[in-house]
Amino acid sequence: MENVLYLKMRHRIQVKPDEAVNVGQLAMVIAADSVQKQIEKLVVYQVSMSDRNIIIVDLMKVIEKVASRYPHLDIQTIGPAQTIVEVVYKKKQYSFLFFLAVWFLLFIGAALAIMNFHEDVSMRQVHQKLFYMLTGLRDKQPLLIQVPYSIGLGLGMILFFNHVFRKRINEEPSPLEVEMFNYQQDLDQYVIMHENKESMKKIDDH
Repeated sequence: MENVLYLKMRHRIQVKPDEAVNVGQLAMVIAADSVQKQIEKLVVYQVSMSDRNIIIVDLMKVIEKVASRYPHLDIQTIGPAQTIVEVVYKKKQYSFLFFLAVWFLLFIGAALAIMNFHEDVSMRQVHQKLFYMLTGLRDKQPLLIQVPYSIGLGLGMILFFNHVFRKRINEEPSPLEVEMFNYQQDLDQYVIMHENKESMKKIDDH
């Protein structure tokens, strides 16, 4: 155990501009107590203003840095071969009027989508027939059916997205969160593959 080092690269981390990225940020490190802290502090990459918001740090670069400082260690690797380093720049501050404008557009768009769907499936006629079946009366505006349906539609959307404003209803992820997670995984995989292609191209040019 004294001469063995275990490295497990993290999937994604966030750093600030001009920050020095060390081994402890990029990977989980297990080693002898006498060297673990020093290994975690080894700087692998220096973020500069010329870098974009996404940097891929390869496992080989980490091994090279550690091996040059501690050549006697037997380095064992576990997990992914790259870490995605996201450079978080200062976020833009949007005005309250801009927020209201976006919210208004989304609200109108969602309302039109729901209304168009109901018109396509003839929801009014369905409510009229249900009202007639339940009461034996004919009514062009069966509010007894329409009002509970409208309330249920709103509650159903809340349950679907699993959020009331910023508060979660339960710990189970919503379908939207699952789709966003899958999208982020595919995006990360694309970034890694694209970076590897760029690296191979640079090697071929040399």
